[in-house]
Amino acid sequence: MMLGENHALFLEYPEMHGKIRELKQSDENFKQMSDRYHQLDHKIRGLEVSNIPTDDHHFNQLKLERLQLKDKLYSILSN
Repeated sequence: MMLGENHALFLEYPEMHGKIRELKQSDENFKQMSDRYHQLDHKIRGLEVSNIPTDDHHFNQLKLERLQLKDKLYSILSN
C-alpha cells in the first residue's frame, strides 16, 4: 500500500462515475456520506504524506470510519 494514496470514490469506482454524480445531486444522505468520506480521505492522506505524528489509535479510527463509509456508499451504488 502506498502512503498518500488517493481513495476518491471516482477513482475507487470509475465505472460508477455517472451514478456517483447523480446520487450526489439527488440523494442528500448519499451526498453527506460522500462528502464525509472525501474529508476523511483527504485528512488521512495529509497525515500519511506529511508524517505528522498522530496517535495510532486516532489514525486507525479515521481509516476505519473511511472504510465503513466506503462500504455504505458502495452498497447504495450497487443497488
